[in-house]
Amino acid sequence: MDFDLIRGLPIHPLVVHAAVVLVPLTALGLLLMALLPRFSRANGWLVVAIGAAAAVASVVARLSGIALQQRTAAPRFDHAELGGSMPWFAGALLLATAGLWLVDRREAAAGSSGRRGVRGAVAVVAVAVALANLVWIYRVGDSGARSVWSGRVVAAVSVSAPSG
Repeated sequence: MDFDLIRGLPIHPLVVHAAVVLVPLTALGLLLMALLPRFSRANGWLVVAIGAAAAVASVVARLSGIALQQRTAAPRFDHAELGGSMPWFAGALLLATAGLWLVDRREAAAGSSGRRGVRGAVAVVAVAVALANLVWIYRVGDSGARSVWSGRVVAAVSVSAPSG
């Protein structure tokens, strides 16, 4: 599959916004799941589905970023290096989300029989993965925005009208 252009436009800036929205949305959903087992049992499937879409969007963003880099100059501000790791982060986010959801479903089916230690450990790992994803997606997005917009946007100077 060609991850370069769609109707003459680079795919990367089109798909990167999906990752920028879906990764934090999944991370926030995972944090809610970790804090509220009832939320996890009721809505975990939806957070897992969003996490799967986030992982796919991250992979497509990476592949399309490589294609875009071959057409243009290499991005500045270590964007390529940071973005290259994003699919791994998103994959870990998907695994943590699915893992916590499965633990909560199994716990509900078993009647909450002494598995709090397992759930607690999985929830701690899930929180760490969610927070790491929030930090990483910010770093990737910030470096990408700086790479594209740095030096291109002129600060607007506000001229105030004299009073009186």
